[in-house]
Amino acid sequence: MSFGWEDAFTHVPYMQWRDATSLRHPLSISTLENLRHFLDVVHIKYCLLRPYFQVDNYPLVSPQELLPSFESNLYEYQELPGFSLVAFDRPIDYFHEVFQFDILHCIEDAFAASSGPASPFEPAIIQQNRDVFLSRLPKAHQDRFKTTFDLNRVTDLLSYPSILTYILHMDRGHVMAKNLDGNFYTSGIYASFPSDLDSELKRFGLRIGRFKPNDNQIYELNRTFVYQYLMELYGFPITSERRTSAALFARRLFKMGEDFLVRVLGQSDRTLTTLSSLTPTSLYPQLDKIALVSVAKSQKEQLKELKKGGFLLEQDQPAVILRVHYRQHKYDPQNVRKDRALSVVKQEIIHPLTGEVTSSVNLIKDTNLMTLILNDIVKGEYSGRVKYKRNEIVENTETHVKRLKFLYSWLRKHQRRIISYSDEFYTNVTKVLENYLLDPSLASEFQNVHTLYHEVWEQYSYIQQARKIKFLEDIKNKYYKGQKLNNLDMLKQATKLLTELKFDLVQYFDTIAEHAINLGEAILNDPYLRKTYIHPPKDHITEYGRQIRSYYGRLVNLIDDFKAIRKSRCRSVSPHTTTPST
Repeated sequence: MSFGWEDAFTHVPYMQWRDATSLRHPLSISTLENLRHFLDVVHIKYCLLRPYFQVDNYPLVSPQELLPSFESNLYEYQELPGFSLVAFDRPIDYFHEVFQFDILHCIEDAFAASSGPASPFEPAIIQQNRDVFLSRLPKAHQDRFKTTFDLNRVTDLLSYPSILTYILHMDRGHVMAKNLDGNFYTSGIYASFPSDLDSELKRFGLRIGRFKPNDNQIYELNRTFVYQYLMELYGFPITSERRTSAALFARRLFKMGEDFLVRVLGQSDRTLTTLSSLTPTSLYPQLDKIALVSVAKSQKEQLKELKKGGFLLEQDQPAVILRVHYRQHKYDPQNVRKDRALSVVKQEIIHPLTGEVTSSVNLIKDTNLMTLILNDIVKGEYSGRVKYKRNEIVENTETHVKRLKFLYSWLRKHQRRIISYSDEFYTNVTKVLENYLLDPSLASEFQNVHTLYHEVWEQYSYIQQARKIKFLEDIKNKYYKGQKLNNLDMLKQATKLLTELKFDLVQYFDTIAEHAINLGEAILNDPYLRKTYIHPPKDHITEYGRQIRSYYGRLVNLIDDFKAIRKSRCRSVSPHTTTPST
């Protein structure tokens, strides 16, 4: 059975769910995809929209918060809903499950085991399920639960929106699975998702080459990077136990070949994060996030389009229901953006009444908005909060100290995008930054906060150099700024870029030098280039070939220069500071 948005809202409206006492006509959903759609509707309505309209000053999610890399959240909003859920595309095998939970029994399975039209065990099963719920429910909610579910079955999906109210008051997760007829039901509560964080972290770090067996120093230097990368693959920063265990449980289920769905809503991130096996050809679970996202008043075109289509929620601050789909990336030490575990594949805005989606409005990758925010930061006009170096919350930008801390955090957050996005966006970013950081009238102000000022410059310098490395990666593949390159153009562009980069290494980063050397040598070792133009005798070479040999020689000299710089500098540069992004 396929569910549309209105099906789940009006086919069995909320006021009717409470009175849905029929034991013969449960809500039947038999595929994981349809279950996911049903859960989307229920969770958006009762865990996002209802608090949005009921809670004063609901803390909307900023579009930038849904861009990787994810930052740990600043506050825990205790008045907002939070939960975790796992759904299996199979019946429960209680003894052999790899996690602990309190089981609930399905009435339909009792009917299937009975030879008559009704099961003699039905009243006992209903009572047992109610007792399991009551045993895990805080005392303050038990009387209301008894009244609401006096005759109802708590396991029916028809009842799920009603029991969700009570599940949100439990500390642990809930479980869904299939009955013997192949339909989903609520099959468990009070679930503890195993994380085994220590083993997973060490195995992953060893596999990607960031750890070495029995090497404590390497482990200490790289542990935070590996931890952050592993968590981001599954949609989270290094964060709360609820989200950490959900991420690692999804990783475990995926490795086991299960067909599953794991969903978690954090009270700090206010975001529905879903990991599932619905993309079986992927190396990782499918990942997406749904949140109520603010729309800036400066995004006038987007606001106009959203309002025209009825997608806009208009309370104190405009907002939309946004779903973002992500793609996970294998770790690649040769990529200058090697910390990039995720990228955005698609963003969908969901209509609050019909469930219709549109992907035509760009909210989270709006470079104009990013530039406006950067402008507001340097002007001291940006109001908001940021976490500086994982342990300090900075509010607003009224002082230069706060502006520099905001800049440091902003550059770290958007490092990958500044490296990768268009020349126009990069030019605008550099113009704003340099007008502020190189303003002569602020020299004395910056002198008083020299360490902080240097940290911002270090981040900015790394981005400048990494962008050149990104272009060098393109050149190696004979592609540069939208143009295909022949062999001579490849060598010309590589020589030009490395010459510029050599002079940038006044601010030295070991990883940049390594990338430059590796990419330069990859170009020099191109088999076709060497066979056709380098190995043949001089008298067999055309004018075009002589030009290639000339630039080839220049590139050899540049690579030697980089090796000499690395040799003289790497011993004096602490590994803690060679790559600001890590």
